[in-house]
Amino acid sequence: ANDINLNLGNLFTKTITGTTTLTVSNVPASGTVEYFILKLTNGGAGAVTYPAGTKWSKGKAPTLTSSGIDLLRFVTIDGGTRWEASRIQEDSK
Repeated sequence: ANDINLNLGNLFTKTITGTTTLTVSNVPASGTVEYFILKLTNGGAGAVTYPAGTKWSKGKAPTLTSSGIDLLRFVTIDGGTRWEASRIQEDSK
């Protein structure tokens, strides 16, 4: 339920109700640009562990909305070894 299977597309929705560990599967080989958008509902309602190799701007994950929606973007060019992550919308209404 917390796996982001890239064979299924590039937009995923998850609702956080407690401690959650996110994983990514079916990442294309290194040299191919791959991305996904994560629509995270109530992301601040529990501790979220992002996929291995996730790197945030200035080295710090954003504080997520505890009752609302945040949109996050993840991009890799090395087969998922490193995910460049950013919040693209906060507390979407």
